[in-house]
Amino acid sequence: MAMVEAVEVMAGRFRGCMVGALMGDCLGAPFEGESRATRSILTSYFKRLSDPDLKVPYKQYTDDTAMTRCVAQSLIEKKGYDATDMAKRFVKEFYAEPRRGYGSNVVDVFAALRASKFKDVYGPAAIQFSGRGSYGNGGAMRVAPIALYCYATKGQELVDIARDMALITHSNRLGYNGAVLQCLAVYEALCTPENKLDSVKFIENLITKMKEIETPTDDDITDEGEEPYVYVKRLEKVLELMEHGDSVSRERVEDELGVYISAHMSVPTAIYSFVRATTPIAEIETENEFQRTLQFAVSLGGDTDTIASMAGSIAGAYYGISKISANLQRHCEALSDAVRQADDIFSLCGS
Repeated sequence: MAMVEAVEVMAGRFRGCMVGALMGDCLGAPFEGESRATRSILTSYFKRLSDPDLKVPYKQYTDDTAMTRCVAQSLIEKKGYDATDMAKRFVKEFYAEPRRGYGSNVVDVFAALRASKFKDVYGPAAIQFSGRGSYGNGGAMRVAPIALYCYATKGQELVDIARDMALITHSNRLGYNGAVLQCLAVYEALCTPENKLDSVKFIENLITKMKEIETPTDDDITDEGEEPYVYVKRLEKVLELMEHGDSVSRERVEDELGVYISAHMSVPTAIYSFVRATTPIAEIETENEFQRTLQFAVSLGGDTDTIASMAGSIAGAYYGISKISANLQRHCEALSDAVRQADDIFSLCGS
């Protein structure tokens, strides 16, 4: 019986991760680009959506979820990472539904991939910005399914797949390392036993892993004076902010971590949102840690859908689907697809 219960708990965490990513995207999108949302606005927003009798149209997902779904489905159908298949799914999804909020730079990559008939899936992204590549958070926002898929394999495979998947659209080291960090954060949350989370140790483990990942190799070409340990330093900043607890203002989070579309100014912010919400936060009334994570992430303003989606995937992987309000879930477009994909990836891990 204990084994059965353990399997059910982990299956619930897989669901929580995929649903959490979807919910952060859908519920955070209406606030994207705005300055920090006030307590009253967010409290009213989440309270209204929590009403079981409320009947409103779905909150639509954006490019974050559109691409996450592609990553998940490619892993499911190919039973592993297939760069060409994944690139084709990204392109097909975009041209089928281009009005999901895609950035112009990634659209250029899609156009070049289609024009070249996917002969070199990493080529178009590699030549962007005079060969420097994009350091946006597009790779990080869609990486959660890889953390789930690598749950059983562990080791270097997770890092390699996360990086390679990001390289299809983001060839700058800040872009693909941001995806790796986000993937590691989801994986770390997934593997942390229930009620055993030590937030400081959680961040320290990520620092240890990112030190190894960010250490330059002989093949790396960096500009003079370029800081190699960007994510390590930002995670150290997360630890510093954690020491000040609830006294840290949202303005300070924005100034020191960022709330922007660049990966290094949003992935650490999502991780901080998760650890910050493990304890009560002034101005956020809910006692539900998962909901508190989303509300805090959205309250920061800026790239709210992506930061909340990344934070939601981490929180969902830790708390599991049972801790996520069903009333909030039902307002998100394509909820059943997120659950199905989570179950399919979980089945792959056990096969």
